[in-house]
Amino acid sequence: MAARVDGSAEGGWLTAIAPYVRPRPIAALLLGITSGFPLALLLGTMTFWLAKVGIDKKTIGFAVGLTTPYTLKFLWAPLIDRVRLPLLSALFGQRRAWLFLIMALLFGAVWMLGASAPEKHLGVFAFWAIVTAFLGATQDIVIDAYRIEILSDEELPYGTANNQFGYRLGAFFAGVGTIAIASPEGLGLGWAMAYGLTGLCVIPGLLAALWAGPGLHERAVEAESRRSFARWLEETIVGPFREFFARRGAVLILLFVLIYKLGDAMGQAMLNPMIVELGFTDTEFVAINKLVGFWGLIVGVALAPPFMARLGMGRALFASGVLMMLSNLTFAILASQGHSTTWLTIAVATEQVTSGMGLAVFVTYLSGLSNLAYTATQFALLSSFASVGRTWLSTPAGYAADTLGWVGFWIMTTLVAVPGMVLLWLLWKRGFVVDSIRQVEAEPPPASRESAGEAREGAPA
Repeated sequence: MAARVDGSAEGGWLTAIAPYVRPRPIAALLLGITSGFPLALLLGTMTFWLAKVGIDKKTIGFAVGLTTPYTLKFLWAPLIDRVRLPLLSALFGQRRAWLFLIMALLFGAVWMLGASAPEKHLGVFAFWAIVTAFLGATQDIVIDAYRIEILSDEELPYGTANNQFGYRLGAFFAGVGTIAIASPEGLGLGWAMAYGLTGLCVIPGLLAALWAGPGLHERAVEAESRRSFARWLEETIVGPFREFFARRGAVLILLFVLIYKLGDAMGQAMLNPMIVELGFTDTEFVAINKLVGFWGLIVGVALAPPFMARLGMGRALFASGVLMMLSNLTFAILASQGHSTTWLTIAVATEQVTSGMGLAVFVTYLSGLSNLAYTATQFALLSSFASVGRTWLSTPAGYAADTLGWVGFWIMTTLVAVPGMVLLWLLWKRGFVVDSIRQVEAEPPPASRESAGEAREGAPA
């Protein structure tokens, strides 16, 4: 995966970027845009919106719980993995049939969420937020499985990096773009129109799915349809979980996934309310995110594949985790300085670079642990556990910010990340931090477990 050294700067540059611009990694990027925008509307943009209309910090902290479907999606992932939709599955295949249906429903739900006026009808707002979260989580089930299935082993790190770049790009559109459209300091079109236009982010994923064609899952689904109903039910509901929990270290891996990004999640839940409270204008916030955050994101995601190739998965997870912890301290400094565009710029740049890198590494790790026989269910299980930390374990963030103040709150988020790093060290020491299912089952010795780019079991050559 390393770039060719041929004495030509231009040739080395082209060689380095070539894996990112192959057709299927590009499709993964477009899918990431569609995958990334719903959750951003329900976290960053929603908390900014609620703060702007006068909702208190404690309520905003618990409003993050409206994204609960992201923590429970593994419950219905087996059905998405196996159930064929009439007509649509015959036309487009299993994955794309579900994807096109969910995209259409999600677009409508986002429009309704934007029109819900939380300052007047908080209950209506909460209802459409939950509907949007359910559809967004279901869309993620399909996209995550489809992405893994269309990427070869060689393309997986680059396709995952592209997907994370697309995810953060979708989140950027949903955050900065939606605020710019809604704000009187921007286009001034209001929240309903802003959310509705952001719903058009389903289009890149639609185009990518039409371009990339059916995934590798189609033959397995056809084989399943010829089996008895009892066998089908057992394979659909029990099989994915039985296969995962039969592996060495399965429980420890899930605990690690649960708490690895907890500090980062608590910080993200309260970032926008702090920005509003410190008196930054919409224009200042949008400009800094647009100019600094966007390029920081590009740098962070682009660094992830060579970062993993050079360090191996265990070291890459540890290093990116430490960097994300330290990035929270820049927001503590910002809080101590008050209305400082300089420190907001530094904090946003640091967070985007470290978070972009950390997410790409983390998702590549989870992707490598998903057996292609049960891609949707197992990846949903892993990502659901990650969402629990973001959704429910982080809900007291509003109380913590209210009690500790902003400086104390950001220091606390740094300390909260320490247990995840300790658990990672324990996993690494026992040989459970590996790149693929094959490595987990083979019980590799610690000296050899860092083979970056190891082929996933059952993946295409």
